[in-house]
Amino acid sequence: MNTIAIYTLTSQLHDEKAVSTVTNEFLESIGISYKLKGSDYSDYGTHSLSLIYVRTGGTEGIFKRLLPELMAKSPRPFYLLTSGKSNSLAASMEILSYLRQHDIRGEIIHGSTAYIAQRIRLLETVEQACRQLQGSRLGIIGQPSDWLISSHADKEIVRKRLGIELVDIPMQTLIEKVGNKCEDVMPGALRIYDALKDIVDNYSLQGFTLRCFDLLSAVRNTGCLALAKLNSEGYVAGCEGDVPAMLSMMMVRSLLGISGFQANPASIDPDTGEMLFAHCTIPLDMVEDYEFDTHFESGIGVGIRGYMKEGPVTIFKLAGDLSRYFVAEGTLVRNQAKPDLCRTQQVIQLSDKNQTAYFLTSPIGNHHIILPGHHQLLFDNFLKSF
Repeated sequence: MNTIAIYTLTSQLHDEKAVSTVTNEFLESIGISYKLKGSDYSDYGTHSLSLIYVRTGGTEGIFKRLLPELMAKSPRPFYLLTSGKSNSLAASMEILSYLRQHDIRGEIIHGSTAYIAQRIRLLETVEQACRQLQGSRLGIIGQPSDWLISSHADKEIVRKRLGIELVDIPMQTLIEKVGNKCEDVMPGALRIYDALKDIVDNYSLQGFTLRCFDLLSAVRNTGCLALAKLNSEGYVAGCEGDVPAMLSMMMVRSLLGISGFQANPASIDPDTGEMLFAHCTIPLDMVEDYEFDTHFESGIGVGIRGYMKEGPVTIFKLAGDLSRYFVAEGTLVRNQAKPDLCRTQQVIQLSDKNQTAYFLTSPIGNHHIILPGHHQLLFDNFLKSF
């Protein structure tokens, strides 16, 4: 249900009429669309965002009695909204302290009306993305490529914490659907697209990652064009069987509704913070222009050289066991097309050059996800909510 629901906690010691007047004035001043549920918590957790408005002091015991029921309804953090009137902030702090003592996540939303409104809108985006992930299915077609020795995922942790089911699909399933070796390059690349789309439909997937290099010997073509098209159609389509990269792309899709570019660093300048990323495919909806070339390493099939609009970008990667993540903001300063690299090449200037140290000392695999715009605050809030 795409609404912000506001539930209330009120001490019986306070005059309801006076408290209601303050409530209406406070909520209207925030300037958001909401549904006031009062003290009826029967549908708690079913909305895009559920807020508990602590209206007065003396409500700590009421919340404690409600807590088992609320935790049974929703696993998400508790968001305690307070105006600060009638000792409501003090009560919220006592409640949050109690939650933390019991390893339960929560946050007090308090400050200027502008801050509160901004915070609520951000949390609504986070909660909607979390709900979207629940019950989603992502395929692993083949196993991760042999060289991706760190790019696996803990399926049980992913299922429990994100609600995503990882589905193993034999590579042979795809190869049999593609059929004979692709004598004509472009028709062959489109046959791979059709076969992958068929697998997505048959397995009810929201996305997948593909052990794509196996296609080189099996059908003499590549999956680059298929992945570029499927990403642009709203699916998550990753390369090389890299499961953490696929999960990272799924985060991008759920939070922002856009595609992400899976690429690996080709060079890093720690002195300036300039980095070069490259890969042989990019979602077609991310580029202003593109052209076809061969796949770089093999020299066969169809590779995509895409030119993304210069400007602000975010670089993101989630670990396969969900233990950590990396996010950095920067600027795409230019696209290039050198012949000795994967076909899509992006030169990115990090906003903080010191973040190059992560890539050289503690990287999460080699592939990272690049997306347009600056979104570090959103990703920080999203990943810390699990």
